[in-house]
Amino acid sequence: MVETTTNTEKKAGARKTMVGEVVSTKMAKTIVVEVNRQKAHPYYKRVVKRSKKFYAHDEQGTAKLGDVVKIEETRPLSKLKRWQLKDVIRRAAQVAPVEETAVN
Repeated sequence: MVETTTNTEKKAGARKTMVGEVVSTKMAKTIVVEVNRQKAHPYYKRVVKRSKKFYAHDEQGTAKLGDVVKIEETRPLSKLKRWQLKDVIRRAAQVAPVEETAVN
């Protein structure tokens, strides 16, 4: 007997992952990641941008402001944290501050 699997079946233990940009690192061991997506409007069929912020656990503090990161679903860690940092996909460009020079 041959068993077949369909694409709709979920693998046991599979966790959701999302990719987004770090918008805040002001908390200890926590980052705020904004995930942007585009979706067709249900009635007007026009593409609309939507964004949502997720609180993610960052144990080592590796993510910085502006980085693009991958987060993974996990057990509840606090009131708002249900995600953890998986890896940093792209680092943000660090621009040195410009010093003003007086013109005489």
